[in-house]
Formats: sequence, C-alpha cells, structure tokens
Amino acid sequence: MSGTHAMLVHFPLGLWALAVLMIATAALLPGRLAEIARAGLLPVLVLGLLGAVAAIVSGFLVWPWQANLYSPLTRNHILMAFWSLGLWGVITLLVWRGGAQAFTGARRWALLFLALLGGLLFAITGTLGGHLAGAPTAFSALIRLLGWEVYTTFYAPLWALGLMLLLAIALVGLARRRA
Repeated sequence: MSGTHAMLVHFPLGLWALAVLMIATAALLPGRLAEIARAGLLPVLVLGLLGAVAAIVSGFLVWPWQANLYSPLTRNHILMAFWSLGLWGVITLLVWRGGAQAFTGARRWALLFLALLGGLLFAITGTLGGHLAGAPTAFSALIRLLGWEVYTTFYAPLWALGLMLLLAIALVGLARRRA
C-alpha cells in the first residue's frame, strides 16, 4: 500500500505546482496568457484537492494509527499534509467564489502569496514523506537551517511565531481599515 500512497501523492503535488505557475502567470502577466491561466485554474485546483484527499486516505491506510501518532516525523508529515490541504482548499474557494475578480487589485497579490505559501507547504510535506520513505532531500537541510529538526515533534521557531503574530496584527488592521 505504501507504493500506492507514493504514487497518489504525485497528483496533488503536480497539480498544485501547476496551480502556483498558473496563479503567478495570471497575477503577474497581462494579456491572453494570463486569461488562459485564469480560465483553466479552477479545474486544476479541484483535481488537486481530490488527489490530495485520495493521497491522505491512502497514507492513513499504510500504517496503523498507533504507529502514525507515535513517530514525530510522521506526525509532522500528517500535520503538513492537512495544512496543505486546508490552504489549497481556501485558494480553491477564493478562485471559485471570486472568479475573475480574484485577480483584480490587491486580491491578486494575496492570491499569489497564498499560492507561494501553499507551494512551500506541499514541498515540506513531500520532503517529510521522503524521509519516511528513506529518501531525504537537500530541501531538508534548508528546513534545518531555518530552525526545524524534522525528526522531532513539530514546533515553530520563535522568529516564526513573531512573524505570524505581526502578520496577524497587520491583517486585522487592514480588515478594520476597509470596514
């Protein structure tokens, strides 16, 4: 079954990587290419979500729950998988509900930021999965330089917590200004 999981994770990874490129194209470039990227984005996002759900379900079928919850590396992998799914779900909802308006004004920058963050989250998820499969990557060294040892239970370094707090305060301030 672990082979099935390894195969299934490539679908959301590929589709979400394509979505990052499509969102960047739609947000940064003018003209016909941007229009094509916007028009094809929603189906790519929906297929990515469906693939992610299938990959997560297959991942839970690989080992018993007790084994999954005992290993800090596996807990980190599961956490990142759910964060990725949640963020890409929000992006899908924004594109679906916003339509062409999702790429106007400041919205396009917010969508681009979320897509880049989503790309980072699925890269970390895949890296942790590679560790579980016995194939660590060079990306792990970058994660380690940022203060996270992937073999321990997840925590956020103090600089990351501070950055999240500042971002939350800024977003609340922006929301109040617009209201």
